[in-house]
Amino acid sequence: MTYKLGRQYSLRMEELRRLRGIADYQFGRGCGEALFPQNITVTYSKSTGKIRHIYLEGKRIAMLRPNDGLFTLTITGAELLLSKLKNLSFIVTVVEGVEEEITQGKSVFAKHVVEASSGIRPGDEVVVLDKQRKVLAVGRALLNEEEMLAFKTGVAVKVRRGRLKEERE
Repeated sequence: MTYKLGRQYSLRMEELRRLRGIADYQFGRGCGEALFPQNITVTYSKSTGKIRHIYLEGKRIAMLRPNDGLFTLTITGAELLLSKLKNLSFIVTVVEGVEEEITQGKSVFAKHVVEASSGIRPGDEVVVLDKQRKVLAVGRALLNEEEMLAFKTGVAVKVRRGRLKEERE
């Protein structure tokens, strides 16, 4: 999966420090360095001139949202974080049997959540895993951790990108 969205540029050190700081704030201490090594490249928005997409070895790992300045992850970015760090605060684990729907980009219902990291708040960027800790999707939490585990109806995570959708691109 390689994206051809325009010319990719290397970063200046102060831009890399800023990206790492945002990732540490959003995902937890240490995530910035794990997600953004020295050799990342970026594309800039043509209209604002700000960083828009972040790539590692030609694969998009994250996007910087212009409305709030936080990141949205790709499956590749989520896998990178999971491979480098163990105790992450943005993980939602689902029951067996619903993996296929979630990888296709369908929402995660509260009744399917078996585990959720403490500290998840509505609106947070989360990674959806199966019981074997394989990344199924990335998306936005609509409930907090307690609600995800207590509710038996309703959507817990609005999936933005399922694994199958990203593999097709």
